Amino acid sequence: MELQDTPQEWRVVATTTPFQGKKTSVRTDDVVMPDGTVARRDYQVHPGSVAVLALDEQDRVLLVKQYRHPVRQKLWEIPAGLLDVPGENPLHAAQRELYEEAHVKAGDWRVLTDVYTTPGGCDEAVRVFLARDLAEAEGERYEVSDEEADMETARVPLAELVRGALAGELHNNCLVVGVMSLAAARAGDGVGALRPAEAPWPARPFVS
Repeated sequence: MELQDTPQEWRVVATTTPFQGKKTSVRTDDVVMPDGTVARRDYQVHPGSVAVLALDEQDRVLLVKQYRHPVRQKLWEIPAGLLDVPGENPLHAAQRELYEEAHVKAGDWRVLTDVYTTPGGCDEAVRVFLARDLAEAEGERYEVSDEEADMETARVPLAELVRGALAGELHNNCLVVGVMSLAAARAGDGVGALRPAEAPWPARPFVS
């Protein structure tokens, strides 16, 4: 058995978009099941996202704390953001988010992992990068607004984040997936075996 997800697309006989938002929308598809019946599926259409696990020379991860209204909590997260432009290079988007949210740049980039956040109800795909060789970014700090205006930042040891995730104290999916993926990479073939930053991403094809 080949342990790998495979592309497949069941036939859609009708589709509507009952909601269109600024960045995302909701789509309703009537999908033909394997037994020939038709089932209705509602899901969020999402442009995709990138996230950055930025690791400094002291083995600390750069975090931001941000209010998330749907869950009514301020969550510790790693810098992340939407792929605002169709076909946008995810590495460039990740570098932008690291600068905007933390005013930091990185000299070494790798792909840590690719995930679908909630494939049962949303088509959002996220690429999580590992960024190392950190330094202060040049120029003025990016001017933030809305929830980001109240954002806190911190640098926390990786081991403490693993503990917090397993203890149920940290809940942001990109943070949890990122720290666990890095811990697993270190326990396995090492960070050097991670994919290069420009590795193909079939879920969100991009221009190099």
